[in-house]
Amino acid sequence: VQLQASGGGLVQAGGSLRLSCAASGLTFSRYVMGWFRQAPGKEREFVAAINWNGGSTKYADSVKGRFTISRDNAKNTVYLQMNSLKPEDTAVYYCAADFSTVVFGTPSLYDYWGQGTQVTVSS
Repeated sequence: VQLQASGGGLVQAGGSLRLSCAASGLTFSRYVMGWFRQAPGKEREFVAAINWNGGSTKYADSVKGRFTISRDNAKNTVYLQMNSLKPEDTAVYYCAADFSTVVFGTPSLYDYWGQGTQVTVSS
């Protein structure tokens, strides 16, 4: 199984980025897909997750109204649209897959992880 995250970069506060995560080696539509992030010196934290058909999503309070998770099962890809970015959103962002029908935000429940993509928001 491979999860390849991309789309990170350097952006000014208030700007936008769209992260993508391409999955291979698994039956993508059977997995809940999640995004997590880890800032230097901090623990990995939940950002957003989506169920197999996009009918159920979950967001961390810190990103509600600014970030949107979506998926395209035909392309085996999950996306994270990030708007109104803040310096505190700076972190390495990871995508993860959970063989489940229920959306959870607990990292330990996820079965597979990608390598991460750096997002840096300047003030």
